[in-house]
Amino acid sequence: MARRRKRKSRRRQEGRRILESVPQFSIDCGDDKPVTAARRFIHAEGILPPALLLVKRNEHTTDRYFWAEKGLFGAQYVEENHFLFPSLRQSEDDAEPVAVGAHG
Repeated sequence: MARRRKRKSRRRQEGRRILESVPQFSIDCGDDKPVTAARRFIHAEGILPPALLLVKRNEHTTDRYFWAEKGLFGAQYVEENHFLFPSLRQSEDDAEPVAVGAHG
């Protein structure tokens, strides 16, 4: 039986594109839970928002977190709701080139 392809959300694709312009940090969680490792890394390194943290849980799994002014969020949530984060709005404006001239 043919498997149907999962529909890609435009809003999530847009959020993923916006997150690509944010600084990324890759860390290993060690003995901590991934979210704890991310929080400790942010505190130790003095990372300012916005930032994307890729926390390697084991050789197969990497958790993604977004560090915002409001706190630490799962990256998937941020992709779907990027319009709720003011720091991403600035990045969105920087990432999009402005078209000059008339289109006809």
